[in-house]
Amino acid sequence: MNVVVGYDGSDYSMQALDWAMDEAELRRLPLTVAHAWQWPYGEADEEAKLHLRKAAEHVLWHGADCARHVSSVGKVETDLYEGKAAERLVTLSGEADLVVVGSRGLGGLPLAVLGSVATQVATYASCPVVVVRGPGPLPSIAHPGPVVATEAEEAVLEFAFREASLQRLSVLALAPLPVTWRERYPEVPAHTGTETPRDASLLVVGRPRRGELGRLAGTLLRDARCPVAVVPVTREATS
Repeated sequence: MNVVVGYDGSDYSMQALDWAMDEAELRRLPLTVAHAWQWPYGEADEEAKLHLRKAAEHVLWHGADCARHVSSVGKVETDLYEGKAAERLVTLSGEADLVVVGSRGLGGLPLAVLGSVATQVATYASCPVVVVRGPGPLPSIAHPGPVVATEAEEAVLEFAFREASLQRLSVLALAPLPVTWRERYPEVPAHTGTETPRDASLLVVGRPRRGELGRLAGTLLRDARCPVAVVPVTREATS
């Protein structure tokens, strides 16, 4: 198992890299920095494509170099892929503990709220996906808010409590919370509520099945002010 992050050199992917480094450190897992490239102009000679590949290699090197020098991740690996980024990240999700992506990348339209890569990965990945929203680096918050479990699904609660335990945060459940969860994670302060607080650190939502994002997940990915974790309700193998 590892943590996979999609990286294209944009501010959004740099923010995703920051989040992924923290996750890899907390989970004590290797980090895979993934970058995809493809020639966008139709037919081309190999020399022209080679220049684009070299540029892609440089982007990937930059992301991996950042991870190796500013984090304590034990092992940083790279994955360079010729083809569509979403396709590769979905494939890598088959053996990953977590995939992290920015809300959009270099190819995103300026007014786009959520990029196509983030949407496709959240919809088709075999493992949980964190979509880190907003441009630029994550701000350091002195008193971070809770991890919010938006549903009572087992997989959603498990991810929310595990994440809160790793980050030493509390859990806010927007549905009745069985006592068993407090027993499983006694170190995690947990309570219930009816509204998402503005200072939430992470929203956790379930995805009903592969290929179907679901209305709630789609709404949160579009409107949330903080990162959103999309968790498959049942883990499915990647074809």
